[in-house]
Amino acid sequence: MSSGTEGKVFTEEQEALVVKSWAAMKKNAGELGLKFFLKIFEIAPSAKKLFSFLKDSPVPPEQNAKLKPHAMTVFVMTCEAAVQLRKAGKVTVRESNLKRLGAAHLKYGVVDEHFEVTKYALLETIKEAVPEMWSPEMKNAWGEAYDQLVAAIKSEMKPST
Repeated sequence: MSSGTEGKVFTEEQEALVVKSWAAMKKNAGELGLKFFLKIFEIAPSAKKLFSFLKDSPVPPEQNAKLKPHAMTVFVMTCEAAVQLRKAGKVTVRESNLKRLGAAHLKYGVVDEHFEVTKYALLETIKEAVPEMWSPEMKNAWGEAYDQLVAAIKSEMKPST
């Protein structure tokens, strides 16, 4: 099953845009990660059910002590993977992490629509974080990087035999 991202080239220009914007966002990764996840939940409230620490929590997500560290980890990993994409020619999340991510996304019932919502939320978060740098080219660069990361995660989303 082809996801359409194999063989797509992440260009030098795209890399430069991703690297430049990530450098500007890195210091606020905690806040931005939280914003990113709150945006996901705003678009798709049912996504909260995919997180064991949010599922039955009476606390609103933005006050949940476990959400911010989780959100920051995901945001940083996504951005770091994007920055490394061209240099490595592929997604460079450690294979053990990719397997774990694939297994976790499968176990919690993540489907294509979730990845689409997440992509939109990521792009909106970055756009708000670096408005003076944002452009259609930057949007495409981050979109391509995200698509390649998702393709790598999806390739590991298979039931263990």
